Amino acid sequence: MRPEVITCPGDAPLRWVAGVMAAERVHCVVVEPRGDHNERATWGIISDLDLVGAAGSDLDAATAGEVSASEFLTVTPDEKLERAAQMMAEHEATHLVVVDASSRRPIGVLSTLDVANVLTRVEAAA
Repeated sequence: MRPEVITCPGDAPLRWVAGVMAAERVHCVVVEPRGDHNERATWGIISDLDLVGAAGSDLDAATAGEVSASEFLTVTPDEKLERAAQMMAEHEATHLVVVDASSRRPIGVLSTLDVANVLTRVEAAA
């Protein structure tokens, strides 16, 4: 898991989001909810594939909030890796947002590359 969450405001232009992804070498950015960030606020996620899908639009006019998925898969830090990998496979998802169990706020992102890294270490140890 990447133990930090790279976020952007919902009104961030897609060109800016693309720049963040490229600079940070990540494949998704969590989109912050509008307002006070309370636990009921709707977070979003924008992936590299969302950016590719929006490539024909005006990347300076389109925003992260317009393109982001408002529903995404979440896990808590105590979730077993096997279950997280199963969720990714079942939903054809490349990222899971790791949320604090009590506040439900994002605290990290688990990607398929993170799973691959763990599997590599397990195979090497066997």
